[in-house]
Amino acid sequence: MDESAIPARPRAFRFDGISVDPKVVRRFISPLAILLLWQLGSMYHVIPATKLAAPTTILATFWSLSASGELPRDLSVSLGRVLVGLLAGVCAGAVLALVAGLSRTGDDSVDPVMQGLRTLPYLGMSPLLILWFGIGEFPKLALVAFASAFPVYLTLLGGIRAVDPKLIEAAQAFGLDRWETIRAVILPGALAPALVGLRYALGAAWLSLVVGEQINADRGIGYLIMDARDFLRTDVIVVGLLVYALLGLATDAIVRLVERRALEWRPSILREAR
Repeated sequence: MDESAIPARPRAFRFDGISVDPKVVRRFISPLAILLLWQLGSMYHVIPATKLAAPTTILATFWSLSASGELPRDLSVSLGRVLVGLLAGVCAGAVLALVAGLSRTGDDSVDPVMQGLRTLPYLGMSPLLILWFGIGEFPKLALVAFASAFPVYLTLLGGIRAVDPKLIEAAQAFGLDRWETIRAVILPGALAPALVGLRYALGAAWLSLVVGEQINADRGIGYLIMDARDFLRTDVIVVGLLVYALLGLATDAIVRLVERRALEWRPSILREAR
């Protein structure tokens, strides 16, 4: 094959001895252009501050909220709520998926209820949760748990049902009993979909927390946003939204790291690592 027909790989940029991939540089061009236009629009009053604060104002607000300790306190409260609610939801979804996926009786009794409940608009359940449990912490945690349970349930159940029957027959041929087959064949085969479900559950948990922290909260990122709305502080609102986005990206990256470690025996994972 003529080597001249192969397109040359772009040379990496070098700054103070550090090599930078041109592809990485290109991916930052459009976000930086948007930020520049946003800043110019704010400077020349094309974008009113009451509608959207300038990027420099948002950065200064983030610094002041962090330095005063207000943002870290609200962040720790929100993290605690989402972790407790997510843990409850993931455990409930996983247990129900195992019951429905490993037993015909469990499938007949659990799956119809779960399929019906998952169609409910969970973000609209906050008034009902307030009537049931009051305006304390429990409705916030229940909303996060309810939102995060269904992605785990659906993906884990789908993973269990998608396990190759020939693998189960081979396990039985080697003398494995039911529980050994579940542990050695079914659960490892369903792990990849379950981790995808966990990533969906994380997104749903953060989304539901935004609504949950509007229920008579006195701390949390959601409370910070709602309080800023009353005073037309768009800079604080954007800071809160960016914190939510960064938290979502960080937790998703953690799950992806766990996925790579837990599934490193899969050929697709091995190819990605090369």
